[in-house]
Amino acid sequence: MIQYILECIAFQLVFLVIYDFFLKRETFFQWNRVYLIATYSLSLLLPWIKIDAFSSEVPRTFQGYSEFLWNLDQKPILLNAEVSQGFSLAWQEWVFIIGALFSFLWFLSKLWRLHQLRSKGTIDYFKNFTQILVQDSHVAFSFFKSIFLGDQLPHKEYNAIISHELVHIKQRHSLDLLFFELMRIGGWFNPLVYVYQHRIAELHEFIADAHVPKEERKAHYELLLSQVFQTQHISFVNQFFKTSLIKKRIVMLQKSKSKKIWQLKYLTIVPVLLGMLLYTSCQTEISSEEKKKSPLSKKIEALELEINNKDSLTQDEKDQLAKLIYNTFPRDLKGLSGEKGEITYSGIPFAVVDEVPVFPGCENLADKRACFNERIQKHISKNFNYPQEAQDKGIQGRVNVVFTIQKDGSIGNVKMRGPDRLLENEVARIIKRLPKMTAGQHKGESVDVPFSIPVTFKLK
Repeated sequence: MIQYILECIAFQLVFLVIYDFFLKRETFFQWNRVYLIATYSLSLLLPWIKIDAFSSEVPRTFQGYSEFLWNLDQKPILLNAEVSQGFSLAWQEWVFIIGALFSFLWFLSKLWRLHQLRSKGTIDYFKNFTQILVQDSHVAFSFFKSIFLGDQLPHKEYNAIISHELVHIKQRHSLDLLFFELMRIGGWFNPLVYVYQHRIAELHEFIADAHVPKEERKAHYELLLSQVFQTQHISFVNQFFKTSLIKKRIVMLQKSKSKKIWQLKYLTIVPVLLGMLLYTSCQTEISSEEKKKSPLSKKIEALELEINNKDSLTQDEKDQLAKLIYNTFPRDLKGLSGEKGEITYSGIPFAVVDEVPVFPGCENLADKRACFNERIQKHISKNFNYPQEAQDKGIQGRVNVVFTIQKDGSIGNVKMRGPDRLLENEVARIIKRLPKMTAGQHKGESVDVPFSIPVTFKLK
C-alpha cells in the first residue's frame, strides 16, 4: 500500500511540474482543465497497469531443483499463534482512518455552512440558476446552480457578477472542485491534491473571465479592484472575489491568446506516460527460452512428482537422490529468489556432505544427521515469537530460510524468502541465535555446508 501511495504522489509531482513549466501560462484553459483532471486520475490508475510488452525477462537457471535439493531433509516446521477473532488494525491504518474521518467531518462542516447561508438568505428562482441573497455580506460565489450574493454588494455590479458565475454553472465547474474535495478525504496526507485543487480553481476563474466581451473588460478590471470583499473559505465553491487570484486574473485578461502551435506542448506528456508505464510494467520473469524444458528437466520433474506422492523417503533414498541432482547441476547452486535477484550458494549441501556439521550435544550419537535435524527444529520452536504486527495484519505463510554452517562452525549467509518481511525478520532472528557447531567434512576437509529449512507461520 505504501509503495502504491508513493508511486501515485511521484506521478502527480511529475505531471504538476510539466503543467507549471510548460502549460500554466498558456490560454488553452479548457485543455488545461482536462489535463489536470485526467493526470490526477491517471496517477491513481497507473500503478495498477501492467503492459506485457514492457515486462523485463531475467533468466533463473535450475532454481527449482536446487531448492528441492536443500529441502529433502526437512518437512516444514509449523508455528502457530493464538490470535483473537476481534477486529484489529495496525497503527498506520488507524492514523489513515482517523485522518480521513477528520477530513470527512471538515467536508461536512463546509456543506453545513452552505446550508446555513441558503436557509438564512432570500431565495429567488430563475430559469438557469437560483439566487441566494445573503444578509449583511459581500460574498459572491456559486455552487452548482446556486449563486450566493451579499446584499452589501453595489447593485450595479450584480449583472456582471451573475454573468461571470453563470459561466461556472454552465461548464459545471463545481464538479471539478467537488472531485478534488473528495480526493482530499482519502488523500488528506498528500499535499499535491491541495495543489491540484488550487490549480483547477485558478483555471475556472480564467475560463469565466475569458467570456467577458472585450468592450466590457475595463469595467471588469475596475470591478475586481474596487472592493475588499469577504470570502467564505469554502474550497469547493467558485468565488468571484478571491484576493489571492485577482492579480493573476487581471494578467490573464490582458494576455493575448496563445498560438495554436503551442498546443504541441501537450505532447510532452506522451514520453512521460510511456516512461511511467515502463516503470510499472517491469517485472522479473523466466525467459521464454528457459520455459522450454529439456528432456533431463522433464525426467527430474517426474521424479520429484513421484517422490511427493510417497509418504516418506528413507535416508538412503534421500542421499542417492541428492547426489544425483547435485552431480547433474553446477556446483554453485542457485536457490531462493529475493527482491534483488537470485541468491547463489557455494559449498556442499547438507544432503550430500560426507560428514554433516555437528550440533552441540550430538557429538557422541551415531546418527548425527538426525540429531542435527531434531535440534534445529527444537531451537526454532523454543525461540519462536510470532510478531504482533504480523498477527494484527493477518500475515501468515511459509518462509524458506537458507543459511551456511561455515568452515569455522559459525552461522553465516542467512537468506530467506517469505510472504512478508515481518515473518522473514523473525526467522532470521531465530537462525542467528544458533550456537557454534563443529564444521562439516567432505573428502577429509572442512567445508561450508548450506542448509535449508521451511518454517510455516499459521494463525489459529
